[in-house]
Amino acid sequence: MRKLLTMEEYLAEVLALVSPDARSQLVPLGEAYGRVLAAALVSQADIPRFDNSQMDGFAVRFAEVGRPLRVVGEVNAGDSADVAAGPGECARIMTGAPIPAFADTIVPIEDTDATGWDDVGAQITVRRAPERQGAFVRHAGDDIHAGSPLAAAGDVLTPALVAALGAAGIGQVPVRPLPRVAVCSTGDEVVSGRVFDSNTCSIAAALARDGAEPTRHAPIPDDPERLRVWLDAADADLIVLTGGVSMGARDIVRDVLAPVGEFRHLRMQPGKPQGWAVWNSIPILALPGNPLSALLSYELFAGPAVFHILGRRQRPWFDAAAGETWDSPPGRRQIMPVVWEGGRVRPAHALGSQSHVITSLAAADAIAMVPEDVTRVTPGLRLRVQLLR
Repeated sequence: MRKLLTMEEYLAEVLALVSPDARSQLVPLGEAYGRVLAAALVSQADIPRFDNSQMDGFAVRFAEVGRPLRVVGEVNAGDSADVAAGPGECARIMTGAPIPAFADTIVPIEDTDATGWDDVGAQITVRRAPERQGAFVRHAGDDIHAGSPLAAAGDVLTPALVAALGAAGIGQVPVRPLPRVAVCSTGDEVVSGRVFDSNTCSIAAALARDGAEPTRHAPIPDDPERLRVWLDAADADLIVLTGGVSMGARDIVRDVLAPVGEFRHLRMQPGKPQGWAVWNSIPILALPGNPLSALLSYELFAGPAVFHILGRRQRPWFDAAAGETWDSPPGRRQIMPVVWEGGRVRPAHALGSQSHVITSLAAADAIAMVPEDVTRVTPGLRLRVQLLR
């Protein structure tokens, strides 16, 4: 009898097929969203770069807020010249403008009797005094100081990280090259159109999300020679195939690739049949053909392989409680698409984890793993969960 592997055992085999790509390329920060950093980055400047105003209002000495003040100047964002002010004097100031040397506090305009922006020479009275000296002053380096770490190698450039890097004066970033991944479905039923080819669409979308450069290819029929010809012509860092991996008479992917790889049965549902191989030095992951099995297998095995190539940290698993009762197959770890509600999870579809029900994953926020020795999930049972969104 063929040994059934655990998910962890098979994932270790998959990750051993690929190596982190040590190459690096510089790209403009504005084009770097979604890329993976190849090196750690530090701030090139203090953020903010200089003391500036948090509010539109008046730059004052805190000790003088209880007396009428005469406006003697104005400071706008972008100004570099200082404003001099003697005792009993202040300057009107705009948000982001540098703090004049004489001032230590900002009073918002709405906390004074000023009506609009009074001309220089006008007198104002502070109606609501600031609570402390230094109120509404942003000090240089309040956010981060020059030389402080901003990002680590392996971090993904999110919009927030792009904003932080831009504010820190970084205009170009070193990133990992995009892994080139060829994606192809197999089977006469897909070639003929009797079954829609959703797998290459979904897996290519997942690859793009994860930082790879996918290329979708036309389906290959159940013809071993056609598959060999296609594999010989492939130019990619990784190949992902779907279909033809089980024990059927026309499962050609297994037949063609078994001499140069391994085809496994795993203790999981769905996605029991899996395979890997190396063809002309290109690693290949062969996933089941049913849509839910294919995409879940991507999330559990192919996606982590892409992360490994890129040097990214793997997506975390965490504990969450089941919110409903459902059944799970004995002796196999069930991978259930779930909806996250109030800290609990429930199946995303009435048919649960059946391998053809791709709409269950479309409705899911996460996937949950049910242990092999659990045949009935009950509310409150702790499960391992990984977010999809």
